[in-house]
Amino acid sequence: MIPAIEGKILIVDDDAGVLSAANLLLKRHFKQVDTEKNPLRIPYWINSVGYDVILLDMNFTRDLSSGKEGFEWLDKILDLDPSVSVVLFTAYGDVEMAVRAIKTGAKDFVLKPWQNDKLVAALTTAMEAAREKRASKIRVTDHKNHRNISPLSEHPFIGNSEAIQQILTTIERVAATDANILILGENGTGKDLVAKNIHQQSKRKDKAFVTVDLGAISESLFESELFGHVKGAFTDAREDRTGKLEEANGGTIFLDEIGNISLPMQAKLLTVLQNRTITKVGSNKVKSIDVRLVCATNKAVHKMVMDQHFRQDLLYRINTIEIQLPPLREHKEDIPLLADYFVHVYAKKYHRTVASLNTSVVKQLQKHQWPGNVRELQHAIERAVILSQSDTLQPEDFKGFQLANEGAPVIETLQLEEMEVLLIKKALQKFNGNITETARELGLTRASLYRRLEKYGI
Repeated sequence: MIPAIEGKILIVDDDAGVLSAANLLLKRHFKQVDTEKNPLRIPYWINSVGYDVILLDMNFTRDLSSGKEGFEWLDKILDLDPSVSVVLFTAYGDVEMAVRAIKTGAKDFVLKPWQNDKLVAALTTAMEAAREKRASKIRVTDHKNHRNISPLSEHPFIGNSEAIQQILTTIERVAATDANILILGENGTGKDLVAKNIHQQSKRKDKAFVTVDLGAISESLFESELFGHVKGAFTDAREDRTGKLEEANGGTIFLDEIGNISLPMQAKLLTVLQNRTITKVGSNKVKSIDVRLVCATNKAVHKMVMDQHFRQDLLYRINTIEIQLPPLREHKEDIPLLADYFVHVYAKKYHRTVASLNTSVVKQLQKHQWPGNVRELQHAIERAVILSQSDTLQPEDFKGFQLANEGAPVIETLQLEEMEVLLIKKALQKFNGNITETARELGLTRASLYRRLEKYGI
């Protein structure tokens, strides 16, 4: 008899028959399996027992079809214990909801009625993921107060085209220095991956890598977020707070969307970068900092300087080395390599047998204009792998995603702002105007998306 796997699983479903059948199967494979019919008791179980995996139904008696309760409980579970792996129970018709939930934070989903071996395999993988997440959390304690340390690159920055090879060569040359780097490029081109690659190849690789989305920080909180504050500095300052620059001390700070900050915020940032010192809000104590600065923006920042919307002295300070990332439509020869990579990544993640793409699919992918760049390609492949029923991705696996074809109109504009407007409108239409889902699809915060909607009058 195979020994039971160490770990704790909680099954939450309001169907007594499902609970009984799942419990009977899983207790033969796992050390501890508990069941719960009432989702309102989930916080009690998490706080009193603590679980590695929670197998969660998407629909309960309050709402039998929309999955709304499943999303609500998924959020609550991850708030209570971010390290727990959530696997969803769903009917075949709910697969679209399950895909959305996975993007929100669920680990996997299992179709009802389930196949015993697939259910056990999914929960085993989820158990391993929970353990790795907890192990990573322990390793991060070596960087006390670094609450926003970004994980190392989930995906490599890859490509065989001449453009990408030149960028990889530049990264290799500049990473070992402490030169300030400015990364330019449209949304979805991989600016964050380049920043992480620079850090990973630098002398600071064993120190913190801290990401700051400047587009999501309001002007009133700018100093507090970057420089920190002391208790009592303002109404809601109930305790001392370490700013992002101090968190990154000794390591690398990645200031994303730097083109979105106002001129007053630019002046404050410039002073700190020039002096290499910070003063917390509400304090007179000056603290020296030692950080490697990497910035990124999708804005035409040089034009912004000419239009007096961006300080020239700040631009000089942040772009000792400038790296321009090309949009995917300008290096389409990399699409087969990227698509193949994402197929293998998501086949492994979702336990699918998909191993390749149909030749006609590859040709269609290369004809598509990809306004969302590599990120859009990644999401399209992920969705296709999840929904595919065969070992090879077929055109029908991209249902709901418009692949280019012989008669498809070609987008002629290469203007960054026009492409961004097009992409935002496309995502809004896809999610019926839902701001949260649209922002998640575009890789933006809600605040950043709202600013773009206002800017473009959408």
